Amino acid sequence: MIDKLLNFLEDFTLEERKQQLWDIANQRTRYTTVVLENIYQTQNASAVLRSCDCFGIQDVHIIENENTFNVNPQVVMGATKWLNLHRYNERPNNTLTALKKLKGDGYRIVATSPHENDVNLNDLDLSKGKIAFVFGNEREGISDIVKEEADEFMKIPMYGFSESLNISVCAAITLQHVTTELKQSNINWHLPDDELKRLYFEWLKKSIKKSDLLVDEFNQRNNTDF
Repeated sequence: MIDKLLNFLEDFTLEERKQQLWDIANQRTRYTTVVLENIYQTQNASAVLRSCDCFGIQDVHIIENENTFNVNPQVVMGATKWLNLHRYNERPNNTLTALKKLKGDGYRIVATSPHENDVNLNDLDLSKGKIAFVFGNEREGISDIVKEEADEFMKIPMYGFSESLNISVCAAITLQHVTTELKQSNINWHLPDDELKRLYFEWLKKSIKKSDLLVDEFNQRNNTDF
């Protein structure tokens, strides 16, 4: 039935727009996701979200412990409209809640931090399964809980005097490398058909004026509940 709904909504969309939405949705992935722990600078938060959109990462998990996650509209450039943001801010230990949820969904936790048992980004084995990259905040980096729960530690190789990168730069380098490697691999990183159609449906709604009224009309005609 969702195919019938998509066909119905497509009648209210320009052909070029439909093709653009479908092509970009086909490049989205949940094989890799991003976890932001306790970020407090809006510029960094916004830049990471923009990078996620640019490199096709659909889900971003936002952990708010002491700091509230805010975005800068001038930096994010509308990227949040096309992403699924999952916020963890209701429990005493939001970090542990988020990581347990991700592990339950089949992700291995890769903490982005120099560590004695770390692996270079270029040597990270993507074939071992889905990856959730955890980026810590601007001052302390990742928390002790992340260090305890992480399955692996990853670092970006550097050759200068500085020992760390800005979080937004770190995220952009990581995502560019990983998505390029995935597209050149035999790993099935694409969204399953049902998730792909659901995402395309959500994007169509965001691209059509008064789309909620159109969906209501479709539901009434077909006795459905989209």
